[in-house]
Amino acid sequence: MSETNGKVPVTVLTGFLGSGKTTLLNQLLAQEGAEGTAVIVNEFGAVGIDGQLVVGVDEDIIEINNGCICCTVRADLVSTIERLLARPQRVRRILIETTGLADPAPVIQSFILDERLRASTELDALVTVVDALHNPIWLAMGAEAEAAGGENIAAEQIAFADLLVLNKTDLVDGDTLALRETDLRRLNPLARILRVRDGTVPAAEVLGIRAFDLKNALAIEPELLSDLEHEHDDAITSVALTIEDDLDPAPFFKWLNTFVQAKGSDIFRIKGIVPVRGEARRYVFHGVHMTLDGRPGRPWRPGEMRRGEIVFIGRNLDRTAIEAEVHACIARRAAA
Repeated sequence: MSETNGKVPVTVLTGFLGSGKTTLLNQLLAQEGAEGTAVIVNEFGAVGIDGQLVVGVDEDIIEINNGCICCTVRADLVSTIERLLARPQRVRRILIETTGLADPAPVIQSFILDERLRASTELDALVTVVDALHNPIWLAMGAEAEAAGGENIAAEQIAFADLLVLNKTDLVDGDTLALRETDLRRLNPLARILRVRDGTVPAAEVLGIRAFDLKNALAIEPELLSDLEHEHDDAITSVALTIEDDLDPAPFFKWLNTFVQAKGSDIFRIKGIVPVRGEARRYVFHGVHMTLDGRPGRPWRPGEMRRGEIVFIGRNLDRTAIEAEVHACIARRAAA
């Protein structure tokens, strides 16, 4: 898990929204030998949530927000890595967590075609995290997009993987798990599959495995070494909210659960870190479709502004309505 041939190894973590990439990233960083790891987190929305949820190497977390790393902020990826490698601190490896909507091909292309990156870095592996519970939904949705002239991003993330991390295996039974592996093998017969729960996997199984093979990538995308274009479904948008006052827990949690149940089929991902009245700790929650999970997180530090952020990613989201409904849950200050 160190430099190879003088080049810094790069591991790209991809996977559709809600698959568990950040959880896997945290598991890797918590293990022995994480020192010298630089982390780049890419998010689709303007507000960065994932960077706040990564632990262990706070000084080396760099966020690239408000765009997908495979298209609109791709140049930022190149310049970010250049700045990382120019710092006096030694970088032993780079971990990149892409947005769940990222097409792997242009990301791979950046490391192959850019002379500066090619001279200083080496792709170690493209690791795709797969949600054992929701993956059929993502693949079906991608097939619909493909039929309409778009891209099946979930399928492409699986097809390009050198390693497939089949996550959330505790949420399905054995027969269903076998069907999931069959689906993965149909899309990618070459990648190794690891069955995991809660994103827990030994770092040696993911980092320093030298699994990237350009020939395999070219077999999937013959135009990989040409100038690729990638477009997202225009109906897929993100709504990012900033909360600068405590939320009243009763109406907010009631609204959140009602919203998820009513709009679940169009909600790809929800992530939030919010201040709640009467709670010394920030409340952290995330959801996929109608699945919602939350719990108290780190305490607010003395003097720290209790500032929250929520990001919704989905189809046909009504930004105005969501903003109004969330802000209606802000706790009213008691009259003086």
